[in-house]
Amino acid sequence: MKTPAGRYLLISLSLLAVCAPAQILDLRGAVRNKAVNRVNNHIDQTLDKGLDKIESSIKDCVKTNEKIKDAPDAGQDAVQSNQAALQTYSKYDFIPGEKVIFYDDFSQDNIGDFPVLWNTNASGEVVNTNLFPGKWFQIKEEGFYIPETKGDFPDNFTVEFDWITSIQEDRPGVDIGFYIVSGNMKDPSEGGAIPGVAGNKINIGEYSSDYDTYGEGAYSLSGSKDFLISKNTKYHIACWVQKQRLRLYINETKVFDVPKGIPEGYKYNILRFEMGGESSPLISNFRVATGLPDMRNKLITEGKLVTYGIYFDVNSDKIKPESFGTLKGIAAVLNENPDVKVRILGYTDSDGNDAANLDLSKRRAASVKNELSKNFAIDASRMETDGKGESEPVAPNDNPTNKALNRRVEFIKL
Repeated sequence: MKTPAGRYLLISLSLLAVCAPAQILDLRGAVRNKAVNRVNNHIDQTLDKGLDKIESSIKDCVKTNEKIKDAPDAGQDAVQSNQAALQTYSKYDFIPGEKVIFYDDFSQDNIGDFPVLWNTNASGEVVNTNLFPGKWFQIKEEGFYIPETKGDFPDNFTVEFDWITSIQEDRPGVDIGFYIVSGNMKDPSEGGAIPGVAGNKINIGEYSSDYDTYGEGAYSLSGSKDFLISKNTKYHIACWVQKQRLRLYINETKVFDVPKGIPEGYKYNILRFEMGGESSPLISNFRVATGLPDMRNKLITEGKLVTYGIYFDVNSDKIKPESFGTLKGIAAVLNENPDVKVRILGYTDSDGNDAANLDLSKRRAASVKNELSKNFAIDASRMETDGKGESEPVAPNDNPTNKALNRRVEFIKL
């Protein structure tokens, strides 16, 4: 039975057939075109939905890959980050002294106390910060601050320390003064503004660094160089004395290289800090070492090279970028002697768990091998690695200096 709508449609079609037979073909074509268009539209909509899903999936994959790439865990990312840090030090030629004679990271001091291995006529205290790990010695007032090193320094020695410019908003400056002095340790303030009888004063300021050389109460040489220092930032400072020659490094940059920066004819025995302006600076990892290491003779002739110039982050196998000069020197020896193979051994101090220290020492040795291979093109097959942890100390683990002696990397000629 036909519905009324169906009857109307048949009547309409009949009239069209009678009155306009030519137009029927047009109607049929229009109906067919409309049907085709509907099908095409349906196909287009289906394709659009499918393409939208594909595009969404691609975006999700990209996001996932970016998350994986940025994940803090990835060992490869850590390696690449460390390589990038080392590469910024590609012109860094500083090599620490061979024998550590003084080291202080303030680990043995209580927070709030003045450090036991230092002397002053002012005030300061050991603190923690929310910006940088470890303990830091904060200089708070104008005056002298002197590590109690023992005896005269030799002709060749190095001094290194980490420096935070300031962590206090009410301290606008970032200056710090550092002296290398020939004087009387029993009266370290001798001479007023010019301590001792001779020496060199280095001042690191916000926009420039300068030095003044003096002897017998008179200045003899001075100089300055522009170098921008930022607030609330950590810097690694390194001084290298070779007889009269004085070099100063701030991070990877050699700021001064002065052939006559240290007056001759004096025995130097005091290292002295002063606060510049209102900066209230913080220092840590203060290290003094003597003697330029003869890497080639030690490794090739004696068959064993012990180095203290490869630094790691605390409880980590990540190599600090200031190790570049030492790694570069070792790589040069290996490149000059292509037939030599070595065993790289890592060592730690006794702080922490024995098993954890053993694992850490093995990972540190492996990191050294990786850096020599990746950054200095030493064939990995020439190097094998192992770690001894805290099992073979060269000094008692009873103070920061001796612990620094036990934290070492050894190269054994095979």
